[in-house]
Amino acid sequence: MPILVPKGLPAYNILRDEGVFVMTRVRGSVQDIRPLKIVIVNLMPTKEVTETQLIRMLANTPLQVELYLLTMDTDQHIKDADKPHMNLFYQTYNQIRNQKFDGMIITGAPLEKLPFEEVDYWDEFSDLMDYSRNNVFSTIHICWGAQAAFYHHYGIQKNILDEKLFGVFPHKILQKSVFTRGFDDVFYVPHSRHSQVYTEQIQKVDELKVIAESEQAGPHLTITNNNRWLFVQGHWEYDRDTLRAEYSRDKARGLADVKVPFNYFIDDDPDKPVNMSWRGHANLFYTNWLNYVYQNTPFDLEELENLDWEVKDE
Repeated sequence: MPILVPKGLPAYNILRDEGVFVMTRVRGSVQDIRPLKIVIVNLMPTKEVTETQLIRMLANTPLQVELYLLTMDTDQHIKDADKPHMNLFYQTYNQIRNQKFDGMIITGAPLEKLPFEEVDYWDEFSDLMDYSRNNVFSTIHICWGAQAAFYHHYGIQKNILDEKLFGVFPHKILQKSVFTRGFDDVFYVPHSRHSQVYTEQIQKVDELKVIAESEQAGPHLTITNNNRWLFVQGHWEYDRDTLRAEYSRDKARGLADVKVPFNYFIDDDPDKPVNMSWRGHANLFYTNWLNYVYQNTPFDLEELENLDWEVKDE
């Protein structure tokens, strides 16, 4: 079944041309089925690129998804060029705080070196993270979003890296999980960041368990014991050319520490094509997550407030 998107969203035409199953909410409203309500909290400066990447992941299942796009009202760094798009398709936290959702995805943000409390929208974002406990069945936190959630909920501080972690790294499964069903022994994920939360920090919190990690890139997938919060340090959603564009941008800026992304170009040669090695597991992860949400979320979302946070699915 398709993912329902707002009418006129640029991602609709891009994904439809790729053969991805998307549908406007108007058409979807005539179907006798309750779609999963999924909200993307898009903190990235590349709004349209990021929303398209994530919609592509969510549209790859038989489940119908009704998509909502969210921004922080107190974000002072939204580009003027993005504002018309966001005025059409995005809501703010204050506009949705009385609603409930089956799932939420919180993206990363290019803020790794900035202390959390110095982020202009930190207070609003903290309220949103608290809101997610009783008003969202399951939340995926990505990259900076994961580090922010580790810090806000558990007091785990991020660590600034000596050099940028940049490339496509091999990972292995540490524990079986509904979210990694069907995974191979080794799978690949793109990473691009200047900070890190380490496995030994996470293991000090009884509520958390690391499901998958990389020897080079550290813990990738962490979940709560009840499976309702997921923390992803990495970018499964990235397109084939995302790291290429970032590499070219950093080179054009004349940054001194620019390195060729690891294991990304064939033979690590930027003049050769990209070796895309992560898309299959990326789709499988998001399919597993949506299926888990579909099987376990209340039909009546008002019941979310009555769910026991400590109850495990398995």
